[in-house]
Amino acid sequence: VVVPDSDGGDAGIDATVLGRGDVDRIAPLGELPGAAPEAIAYLLFTSGSTGTPKGVPISHANVAHFLGVAGRRYALTPEDRLTQTFEQTFDLSVFELFMAWQSGACVCPLEPVELLAPFGAVAARRITVWFSVPTAATLVRRTKQLRPGSLPALRWSLFCGEALTAETAAAWQEAAPNSVVENLYGPTECTIACLAYRWDRSRSPAECVNGLVPIGRPFDGIDAVVLGEDARPGGSGELCIAGPQTFAGYWGDPDTTARAFADLDGHRFYRTGDRVVVASSGDHAFLGRLDHQVKVLGHRVELGDIEATLRADPRVTDAVALPERLDGATAASIVAFVAGTDIDAATVERNVRERLPAHMVPRAIEIVGELPRNASGKIDRDALRRLVEEGG
Repeated sequence: VVVPDSDGGDAGIDATVLGRGDVDRIAPLGELPGAAPEAIAYLLFTSGSTGTPKGVPISHANVAHFLGVAGRRYALTPEDRLTQTFEQTFDLSVFELFMAWQSGACVCPLEPVELLAPFGAVAARRITVWFSVPTAATLVRRTKQLRPGSLPALRWSLFCGEALTAETAAAWQEAAPNSVVENLYGPTECTIACLAYRWDRSRSPAECVNGLVPIGRPFDGIDAVVLGEDARPGGSGELCIAGPQTFAGYWGDPDTTARAFADLDGHRFYRTGDRVVVASSGDHAFLGRLDHQVKVLGHRVELGDIEATLRADPRVTDAVALPERLDGATAASIVAFVAGTDIDAATVERNVRERLPAHMVPRAIEIVGELPRNASGKIDRDALRRLVEEGG
């Protein structure tokens, strides 16, 4: 530990402490020391939504590949000005900072309150690159602030971290008519983002599945395989990723690491736990988490299908469906939470009953002013799950 304003010595901690005298005797470096490609660049912990948080060590080689692909894809210049909307404990912040640094661009931090009405900040700071979780855009749309032409200076609008709805993508594109809108996908284990889909005003609405924007195609050098229920690639199933952005394994947890990977044709693929289907265009469409699939009254139910039906009501901007009294993979019923503007509970319930079979109709649909969000800005399913478990 270097404390240049002290005399060094014993500071009562289990470490060597160097003071001002030690610093004075050290010769300045002629150049920065290099880092081995396999050395750890940073260590992040997953949110723990499916259990105990897991340490994810990302190597310099993992990050370097991502930054190389992103640098070529977005071709930022010193004239660009990027938002900073992510905490540094969220790996998407690596894009904001390092993409700016490697291109000589400017980073403009946004206060949380500015995300609720970003137009003034975007204009005042001359921002050209927007990057956030989709929820940030959904909140602005829900308050009817996302007006056509209200973000004319943006040239890139990037969303990542959770599912992006078609309605939000379309509304943002209208608000930022000079911007390219992209939906990025990538678990922490695959270094920030490894697939991307570019929104097209005329083509994309028909390519959305369950009202969600596709997650697109793999980056250069990334291999994506869809592992079906018969443990063979193809069709719809679990998205598995291999390539230079895939991490080596969880920190100090070989058992969890072994379960997280699949050996396919002699290659080691990370099992994302996300269900996808590949369209004829080659784009991947997100269907939901594998752990969001439950059985109700003997029927297999995709919670994402229920959420898509709830979002079909134009006044509903966010929807979450959760199993109630879950026993293993079996649920007694489903409870749903919806947020939006001027929602009519009777209309929402009637629409659901008309479109879904009886076993998929939620026992209760709770209308809330706003769905809870975690520190990363994503919808906090754990908080809602606790409400269901507590009967709140």
